[in-house]
Amino acid sequence: MPTRTSGEMDKPLISCHLVDSDGSLAETPSEVPKVGILGSGDFARSLATRLVGSGFSVVVGSRNPKRTAGLFPSAAQVTFQEEAVGSPEVIFVAMFREHYSTLCGLSDQLAGKILVDVSNPTEQEHLRHHESNAEYLASLFPACAVVKAFNVISAWTLQSGPRDGNRQVPICSDQPEAKRTVLELAQAMGFTPVDMGSLASAREVEAMPLRLLPGWKVPALLALGLFVFFYTYNFIRDVLQPYLQEGKNKFYQLPVSVVNTTLPCVAYVLLSLVYLPGVVAAALQLRRGTKYRRFPDWLGHWLQHRKQIGLLSFFCAALHALYSFCLPLRRSHRYELVNLAVKQVLTNKSHLWIEEEVWRMEIYLSLGVLALGTLSLLAVTSLPSIANSLNWREFSFVQSTLGFVGLVLSTVHTLTYGWTRAFEESRYKFYLPPTFTLTLLVPCVVILAKGLFLLPCFSRRLSKIRRGWEKDGAVKFTLPVDRALAQKTSHV
Repeated sequence: MPTRTSGEMDKPLISCHLVDSDGSLAETPSEVPKVGILGSGDFARSLATRLVGSGFSVVVGSRNPKRTAGLFPSAAQVTFQEEAVGSPEVIFVAMFREHYSTLCGLSDQLAGKILVDVSNPTEQEHLRHHESNAEYLASLFPACAVVKAFNVISAWTLQSGPRDGNRQVPICSDQPEAKRTVLELAQAMGFTPVDMGSLASAREVEAMPLRLLPGWKVPALLALGLFVFFYTYNFIRDVLQPYLQEGKNKFYQLPVSVVNTTLPCVAYVLLSLVYLPGVVAAALQLRRGTKYRRFPDWLGHWLQHRKQIGLLSFFCAALHALYSFCLPLRRSHRYELVNLAVKQVLTNKSHLWIEEEVWRMEIYLSLGVLALGTLSLLAVTSLPSIANSLNWREFSFVQSTLGFVGLVLSTVHTLTYGWTRAFEESRYKFYLPPTFTLTLLVPCVVILAKGLFLLPCFSRRLSKIRRGWEKDGAVKFTLPVDRALAQKTSHV
């Protein structure tokens, strides 16, 4: 009979349950640990399914076990709450905050056990209550070790495994041993636990699922504002002006033509706004002569939102390409072609060919395809799975160098579209300049500023500043010398 060494006896029971990345069980322990669940809702059923699949023995406490037993895995034991809390040391509380008080009758049986709070408040409840659900649960059961965990994981992710969802599970508690136990349990289920500290962090953990794309709010409002502005501007020029001054009804252009004219304007301006904050930051560093002073808050937030702004720019550019393909499919376009053919017949013109317009359109379309292709590359490398496979130099080259090339291509694309129209008096409808002239303002500023910073007098100074040089001070660096020697500093 083999004997167990003392080192094997010291190993925690839960840590024996290791799972592969796909959620399958990698090692079967000799003794199956028992975990309890209080609650019979959707999350409780998904949690039981995941725990059973990870090799745990699950006992579920329900107020009506006969009715809910068929909803849980056959390997899970469904019984009354009083019986479910007897043997497990770790018990998941999978119920809403208002139902916590119904467990007060089990206080004696729950004493000394680990209660894992998986609940999430609504947005109104989060604002109304000054304490988190986990802290409220801890106040009701002071003899228990309360741990906040698994509230950011959806029921679907629990059932299907963490391979298609976020693996991270924030965990916080005032009891280090209880927190360590839940950390090991999360690892055994195939998730990546994240220690968030004491139970005071539970309020922040509970706020995570309430956030709806927090990094996209400002960029989305910016894109929407630009779209409304340019759409209104194009409506006045292309639809309202012909109707009021020439009596032509062009309101049919609102769904497609006006939208297609607006989308490239939004995409072009958004792309320029991705690189404008870098120009502003470089100018501030040159003016201050140091990189160690904080940027203004508005500039810091702007720099943080560049990825979202760039992806929205690509989204608008892709929509513009799709709308452009749809233009020849419109009934109005077919009528215009027929009318043009009739006019040629009436004027006895058999050949209508303008060499300049042909070349302009060919170059215009080619530049547009190249610009969209560059934006596509920027969007793809923004994905975490792709970005993680690139080193810093590769990522910087794509996002910075190729991104600026895409901005230049978009600028030439816009200039080719405009050609000489900016100098024709008939293009100024209601005394308003053509739309493309407005879109050129910010990108041209960015391109000119970038070109200015390439001059040796600015580029060398900016490079020195970013390497730690300061205009009116010295930066001290501690050298890794022997302890017996005096500390040395280097002045830059």
